[in-house]
Amino acid sequence: MTGAEPVEMTWGELHTKAKAMAAALQTRGVNRGDHVAVLGPTTINLVTSMQAVWLCGATLVVLPLPMRLASLEEFTRSTRNRIRLADSSCVLVDNDLAPFLTIEDGDPPVYLLDDLAAASESADDFIRPDYHRDDLFVLQFTSGSTSEPKGVQLPNHLVAANLDAIHEAAEVDTAVDVMVSWLPLYHDMGLVGFCILPMSAGIDLVLGAPQDFLGSPGRWMEWISKYGGTATAGPNFSYVLATRALNRSKETLDLSSLRIALNGAEPVDPNSVRAFVEAGARHGLRPEAIFPAFGMAEVCIAGSFPIPLTGMETDIVDAEILELEHRAVNVDSDHQNAREIVKLGRAVPGLEMRICDPVSGEVLAEREVGELLIRGSSVTTGYYRRPEANADLFRDGWLCTGDLAYMADGQMVMCGRIKDLIIVGGRNVYPQDVERAVGGIDGIRSGNVIAFSVEGRGGKEAVAVVAETRADDREIVLRDVHEAVLVAVGVPAKEVALVKPGTLPKTSSGKLQRTLCKEQFLDQGLELV
Repeated sequence: MTGAEPVEMTWGELHTKAKAMAAALQTRGVNRGDHVAVLGPTTINLVTSMQAVWLCGATLVVLPLPMRLASLEEFTRSTRNRIRLADSSCVLVDNDLAPFLTIEDGDPPVYLLDDLAAASESADDFIRPDYHRDDLFVLQFTSGSTSEPKGVQLPNHLVAANLDAIHEAAEVDTAVDVMVSWLPLYHDMGLVGFCILPMSAGIDLVLGAPQDFLGSPGRWMEWISKYGGTATAGPNFSYVLATRALNRSKETLDLSSLRIALNGAEPVDPNSVRAFVEAGARHGLRPEAIFPAFGMAEVCIAGSFPIPLTGMETDIVDAEILELEHRAVNVDSDHQNAREIVKLGRAVPGLEMRICDPVSGEVLAEREVGELLIRGSSVTTGYYRRPEANADLFRDGWLCTGDLAYMADGQMVMCGRIKDLIIVGGRNVYPQDVERAVGGIDGIRSGNVIAFSVEGRGGKEAVAVVAETRADDREIVLRDVHEAVLVAVGVPAKEVALVKPGTLPKTSSGKLQRTLCKEQFLDQGLELV
């Protein structure tokens, strides 16, 4: 769906093209065990090259693209860094992006995707290597916003186990399901969930590119309607954009086929979900299709799923007790301290989850907040050549996620990242609570707010907020932000900075970068309005 006209191809036809490209790679010296970096926008050639790398028995390293043109210099630097950190034996690059790769002495060879697609080798020239279950299938790099990015090692058998878990937990029907995605293929949700899964199982896939969606968010819903999409996914902000598109649309779409609208990769806002459901109602969207889930690269992708067609379930708790006593105590929705948090389902088959005290490691009871730990069949073997990071990653065979969560009625409920907590007067202030409250203010760009801690009186922590705005009256917006923070979390914001639209730091997958934003704030590097 990335060109002027859709390109249709069977998985069998793509496999034949991939075998020919794999043969071309073998001619150029790519063998089992090599690490091959791939850089390009979502195209048939990119997907073909990914399968070709796997056919060679090599490890795929998908390099991220820049979210904004202003970050091209940083893109060039980080691309070279990932190529180096991955010990890449060669780089496959889209022709249009080749000029941004500077070649220096000692660099691995670079091959253009168009040249490989047009190479003289055929599928018959491909020599099948001796694959092994422990060979690395993917080396998935984290964003590395303020430090060296870490390569998550995902061997063949771990990826296969997570694919099996997704099949079972999502009740996939390969003969009926139609998957629809615009997610970047350099992000684990797009790569594993919406490329490797349909590729390996022969599921129909409608594949667009991030720029197609961001340029016109309504296309996402139009694709689902046109092709009878049954499963799709996106982070919370994408459903906000889709809601706006549906509300503006004068056409009537058919979203009745959709049974899984996965919401993940960032905190799920229940109000945003309800707005999406309301906007989709006249288009036949079933509320039960909402599918809030948890995943991370360190478990391949799928961590916890709800039961399909059960819709969004939430937990309403006393925010003050949650912040002060680290317990999730249920209250009525009209309680003065009520906070609504979305439940993210149960661990997928093959995985176990438990909540532990982040300091002592003690296993906590249900509704006690602590660090989420995971073990099982698809947990990473560790970070590539990062022994110090690996020492902190595991505890007695359990993966330490760094996430604060609790269990409620067998479902996992996410509170936030340990490192992002703002501790004010003994209270755990969760930045997403501040960000959600400020994002609802007129003049503030929803989904473009970052909260973090700064030093307050006596060296204690205080709350700072950075938000994008297009509003003309800056003073009114500042007043509203201060009021919203106080109402939402019960403590005032010490600092509020309003910045130009499109300037908040984000990862290549669109996630807000709190740590980098804090650095820019302290260094006075923000683009203030």
